Amino acid sequence: MLLARLAPAVFVLLWSTGWVVAKYAAFFAEPLTFLAMRYSIAILLFIGFCAATGARWPRSWNMIGHAVISGVFLHGLYLGAIWWAIGEGVPAGISGIIAGLQPLMTAAVAPYLIGENITRVQRLGIVLGFSGIALAVLPKVLAIDTDINLFPVAVNVLGMGAVTYGTLYQKRHLQTGDIRAIATLQYAGALIVTVPLALMLEDMRVTWSVELVAALAWSVLGLSMGAIALLLYLIRRGQVSRAASLIYLVPPLAAVEAALLLGEALTWPMIVGTVIAVTGVYLTNRKSESEGASEGQTGKAAAA
Repeated sequence: MLLARLAPAVFVLLWSTGWVVAKYAAFFAEPLTFLAMRYSIAILLFIGFCAATGARWPRSWNMIGHAVISGVFLHGLYLGAIWWAIGEGVPAGISGIIAGLQPLMTAAVAPYLIGENITRVQRLGIVLGFSGIALAVLPKVLAIDTDINLFPVAVNVLGMGAVTYGTLYQKRHLQTGDIRAIATLQYAGALIVTVPLALMLEDMRVTWSVELVAALAWSVLGLSMGAIALLLYLIRRGQVSRAASLIYLVPPLAAVEAALLLGEALTWPMIVGTVIAVTGVYLTNRKSESEGASEGQTGKAAAA
């Protein structure tokens, strides 16, 4: 079946467009304000989706709380940091490469937070991954003639810390439950933290236009809804591990898309550093690609 063969690649391609959309949407609305609108619409659509498909809602306040808290980190703080940083001038391609930190951070702290052991090969992968990202990002950031501020880059990196914690939190507290209902509650958690941040940091500027509506539609339907729908399909067919093997392509895909669609420079340090980082991420996660893939990728897809 054609859909079955293409679904993993389409899922990863959808996810990679998030950085380009963030840069494009910043022309028409402030980042956190845009995200607040995106989450609000996504919640309404997910509620309808859950009702139409008979999703099972959590029956305990404890699980509801865990879902909301995970959404604060997986969506609210993670995407909030990335979109704000991009709005402050961090190139979408650079931000996408920084996203490669997430699986590396997860592997690095997992032994301390959830007791997972890592092998020598995985340790090598962590070192290679961080080295590759440094090679890809630092020359651009530290260039004398650059107009990139270091603080937004630091915030972008903090966003990776948020999604890392959110992924581990979900792995610890949300091993069971209907992914459709959990995803809805996660977006509610994201909205809870994003609205106050938007009120504090922004003027809530929105310039309504066809372009803004298109960016909002893609963010909600293509990313928040489409990626999740494909994930559900992959889980049902037991093909999440195939998508996991392609996750490593997201940073280079984001950089190439930013170069083609936004005209951002694609330098040799970015290319070489990304190849090294992708290799490191592969080595770091090679052991776990077929183990618990559904819950690991649930967190990643929810962050899209």
